[in-house]
Amino acid sequence: MAYPYTHEKEVRLLSRGWGDPAARTLAGARAMGGYEGLAKALELGREKVIEEVKASGLRGRGGAGFPTGMKWSFMPKEKRGPHYLCCNADESEPGTFKDRELLRWTPHQLIEGCLIAAYAIQAEHAYLYCRGEFFEANQVLARAVAEAYEAGLAGEKILGSGITIDLTVHQGAGAYICGEETALMNSLEGRRGLPRVKPPFPAAAGLFNRPTTINNVETLCAVPHIIKNGGAWYRQWGSEKSPGTKLFCVSGHVVRPGNYELPLGFPLQELIYDVCGGFREGRRLKAVIPGGSSVPIMSEAECLDCSLDYEGVAAKGSMLGCASVIVMDDSTNIVKQVRRMVDFYAHESCGQCTPCREGTTWLSRILVRIETGRGTEEDLQTLLDLGKQMTGTTICVLSDSAAAPVASSIQKFRDDYLALIRQGEAVGAA
Repeated sequence: MAYPYTHEKEVRLLSRGWGDPAARTLAGARAMGGYEGLAKALELGREKVIEEVKASGLRGRGGAGFPTGMKWSFMPKEKRGPHYLCCNADESEPGTFKDRELLRWTPHQLIEGCLIAAYAIQAEHAYLYCRGEFFEANQVLARAVAEAYEAGLAGEKILGSGITIDLTVHQGAGAYICGEETALMNSLEGRRGLPRVKPPFPAAAGLFNRPTTINNVETLCAVPHIIKNGGAWYRQWGSEKSPGTKLFCVSGHVVRPGNYELPLGFPLQELIYDVCGGFREGRRLKAVIPGGSSVPIMSEAECLDCSLDYEGVAAKGSMLGCASVIVMDDSTNIVKQVRRMVDFYAHESCGQCTPCREGTTWLSRILVRIETGRGTEEDLQTLLDLGKQMTGTTICVLSDSAAAPVASSIQKFRDDYLALIRQGEAVGAA
């Protein structure tokens, strides 16, 4: 099967141009209706653009799921200086690989979304903070921005209006923490990418201490379609509280891993067994992490009737996050996989908060002890206690992200830990 994998149940709205080199160009984007949403936004006016996005029910696709239109409305109405828009394209959550595809294949879709959002919040400058390792994506995006300037879609008097919006593509240096919005702003200002204490929130004092809105790539890519077709049109997909389509990044032990654009509320079982082709012969489902490595693990039983929207996954004790679905079959060594995730967070901790700096390291050390057959049953309670002390006690949620998979794995796969502690035998090898 040629890239990208597709399925008849997909609703290819944001991903429609993937795999088509023409979609990377301005001419190709316009052939698919590109920049019609921007033209309409300028006709509607700022307030109506925000109201239309509110009507669509679009929620931030970066993980938090906060309503986008409401976030935009937090920006000051009276303008007494520069406003800024930041596009968070620093995708680095383990298991997540959707934003880089939007950057690679449909850069003009993102640029149009940035221009509409910047117009709505009265920002005259939009920064696209792109992960430095995305070498190809950075090149594609830079070429698309140049095309937009040449066509009068960006810069002074966009589309012949009196509106000026400049675009700057900034390459990050590859730190996971810079995906956190305040660390991202520090990095853009030329400082270390350390998260800031909130409040003040970015809408009051963000980039360069000015009112700022930060949106994720996938969120901004949905905006042109909403403005062009209307908020009510967008609500034909998904549920009342979680409308629209969502890009699900599926990785792990399924036959056809990849990105699939589906309506929110799509059944998890159908995603695994139908869209992704199920498992290798003789294997069965053991666990799923539904929203990237930072959310609680779900057991097979919890996956049975789980709908993939913010409410459906929360009802099962986890979070949809950025919808990075990591699927594990019964060959998986849960302890090993959780230790690998914790190692990642220990490496990426900025070290600013003691519970995170020390906690992630100690989680890793204890997990290594258990994994190598030197652990005790008391270690399990120590891990749970340590996780509690790490949750909600730091400036950002990196610490919480490291603790969540540890606690949920002990609660749901305790026998796997006990097999290593009592017999020195791992359950599963992958």
